[in-house]
Amino acid sequence: MATDEELLQPLRDGDERAFAELVERHSGALLRVARMYVSSEAVAQEVVQETWIGVIRGIDRFEGRSSLRTWIFRILTNIAKTRAQREGRSVPFSALVNPAAEGDEPSVGPDRFFGPDGRHPGGWELAPAPWGVPEESLLSGEARDLILEQIEKLPPAQREVITLRDIEGWSSADVSDALEITGGNQRVLLHRARSKVRMALESYFGAVEPVS
Repeated sequence: MATDEELLQPLRDGDERAFAELVERHSGALLRVARMYVSSEAVAQEVVQETWIGVIRGIDRFEGRSSLRTWIFRILTNIAKTRAQREGRSVPFSALVNPAAEGDEPSVGPDRFFGPDGRHPGGWELAPAPWGVPEESLLSGEARDLILEQIEKLPPAQREVITLRDIEGWSSADVSDALEITGGNQRVLLHRARSKVRMALESYFGAVEPVS
């Protein structure tokens, strides 16, 4: 399969197959990001369609200062912001990707630790335990469904970062560039998202144990 960069010249030459391959590769992630800005799935789909039109019109001006994928996502975010303003949405996207906007939430619930009057104040009361399952079990069947279900329940910014990093396989730098957030914000969002998914898996596998 050709990389995005290998598709660049065919795209500039008007190769429809190269364009179709790029659309198939990135439309799912584009739709998820667009959905964070706008009020409905239908509007998000329109934003994605406008993005691809923008790619076709602007491909000759792409200078390669960032990856092609990042450039495409920046087109999307600009279009999505405009649509969001047109819809009169009062919550800016910057609020979604700022960890401080979500509150100073702990990565692990406080009920997992002893209180100040406990046997080990501030220490684990319900500590993580070995899952005792092979890695492939996490990627198939009910466990995989649970992971995807928990990801869907995450706050929007956490959901998008963990999806791009752990499902789409993006690098930290690419996620930060595409969502226009700092590396520090990206790391915090990813840590919180992974912690919540892990806690759900711990409960599923019974992988917690009381501290004696």
